[in-house]
Amino acid sequence: MGNPIIFLLLAVVAIGSAIGMLTSQNAVHSALYLVLNFATIGIFYIVLNAPFIAMVQITVYAGAIMVLFLFVIMLLGAEQLRGVTDVHGGERVHRAVAGLLAAVLLLASALLLFQSEAPTTAAPMLDTSPTALGLRLFAGYVFPFEVTGLLLLASMIGVFIFGKTKKRGKDA
Repeated sequence: MGNPIIFLLLAVVAIGSAIGMLTSQNAVHSALYLVLNFATIGIFYIVLNAPFIAMVQITVYAGAIMVLFLFVIMLLGAEQLRGVTDVHGGERVHRAVAGLLAAVLLLASALLLFQSEAPTTAAPMLDTSPTALGLRLFAGYVFPFEVTGLLLLASMIGVFIFGKTKKRGKDA
């Protein structure tokens, strides 16, 4: 696994950036915290001796996807996040459900952590070369990749349509 001190430092950075992303009132700052989180996960992959997946993580998620997110944020002018006001007092219910689900997640994680036994045999090594990974992904998962591409195209078209301001005069 690597050095436990490096793992703990990366874990603190990843958790801190995730909390910063969730609590930031500025959407651009939230996106930048998410970039930091994606980069930290890429470094986790390097520590776990998976350099190809690390570079894919950094270039695809921290690079391309986040540029798209920032473009949409800037296009829509939604830098400042506004809270949604609920007229029926549903915010307390949402917070209670979120707290309950967080407690269940922590309890399940603790149970799995303390019930796990040390493996008696080493796990088989998987081929992590780019060729093997590409063959494995595109042999059985061609349709999900195509659907994801269509969803991204539809979302970009929707952002363009909804972000377009109407002009007075001929185009109105």
